[in-house]
Amino acid sequence: MEHRIVVLGAGYTGAVAAGRLARRLHREDVSITLVNPEPDFVERVRLHQLAAGQDLRPRPFSEVFAGTGVEVKLAKVTAVDVDRKTVSLTTAAAADAANAAAAANAAGPQELAYDTLVYALGSGWHDGGVPGAAEHAHEVSSRPGALRLRERLAALDAGRPVVVVGGGLTGLEAATEIAEARPDLDVALAVRGGLGDWLSQKGRTHLRKVTDGLGITVHEHTTVAAVGADRVTTADGRTVPADVTVWTTGFAVHPIARATTLEVTDAGRIAVDATMRSLSHPDVYAVGDAATATGPGGRPLRMSCASGVPMAWQAADAIAARLAGTKVPTVPIRYFQQCISLGRREGLIQFVTADDRAVDKALTGRTAALYKELICKGAAWGITHPTAGMPGRRRRIAPQQTGTPARARTAA
Repeated sequence: MEHRIVVLGAGYTGAVAAGRLARRLHREDVSITLVNPEPDFVERVRLHQLAAGQDLRPRPFSEVFAGTGVEVKLAKVTAVDVDRKTVSLTTAAAADAANAAAAANAAGPQELAYDTLVYALGSGWHDGGVPGAAEHAHEVSSRPGALRLRERLAALDAGRPVVVVGGGLTGLEAATEIAEARPDLDVALAVRGGLGDWLSQKGRTHLRKVTDGLGITVHEHTTVAAVGADRVTTADGRTVPADVTVWTTGFAVHPIARATTLEVTDAGRIAVDATMRSLSHPDVYAVGDAATATGPGGRPLRMSCASGVPMAWQAADAIAARLAGTKVPTVPIRYFQQCISLGRREGLIQFVTADDRAVDKALTGRTAALYKELICKGAAWGITHPTAGMPGRRRRIAPQQTGTPARARTAA
């Protein structure tokens, strides 16, 4: 009887957690199942590139986790029962004829039991309840959304207006990527405050230089109150033409956690301790955007890859230590920089304090673009090489954690 670990979601955090658990624990003692609706890893931090017409390298999970002991289950999570310790799934039949026969029996509703759950279902775009946003705006927080936007942009004639709503990292990257890829379009950016007002002076100056150079019209101190098929309307009654509106004002977490008996915040994020363990259900761990964890200075960690990956490391190490009966490590999660791509040739690396506040130091220009590219490639490499640097010895699970004899020691 193996200890059953189920990881929900194979974005950055879920994939990292599954791979790290495979490195830490002995295969004879555990089964690790990674549940995800798509067969490939999605580089979410590059979806603005996909939307702008670039092709991203495919990274199939069948190759990523081959030989690791991690079972990848292609399915959509429909519910989690944390009291019965089960997950309800809907699996899809295989698209190719070669696998159709095998998939026919598996397709449809299923239930998956677990002993330890890692909840990493992440977040999606949030329309904020703004009238018309859900019907008319595009998003770049998912691959299907980025592909729909890509198709719509490709169909636009020269000179047509595109409005990106939201001046955070996603909005800045989307606006500059589209403007660089399609200089023939009239690209505008609507931000509630000042352009890059959280950045240092050097960062703000460089951002302004890049947006001006790309011909982006910036509407500062502007709140979009409604979205139409060919325009956006601001809170002060102005109308801005928009054949395409890209909505990047924030993210909303997957609604499944709120439907459980887990302790969650008002926003539906799972409340966890310093080891990413649920405050209400100790056999559940939550990582990434799905969880609310405290960082330096008592401030909540922001939704980002920069927060999610260290959260996944912490959760995997804590799970392995508790199962083996050894000391649980806790490593404070802190920030070092905010990396912003501004098209393919420009970038901005804003260095920050441990609690994510901008300092004077910033890296700009081509060097910053290369720096950001290295960060993205490094994150993807960590996902696609889950057992790289794997130690020669893995922990055995303590006897009380499994039905088979095991010793709380490391084993080759």
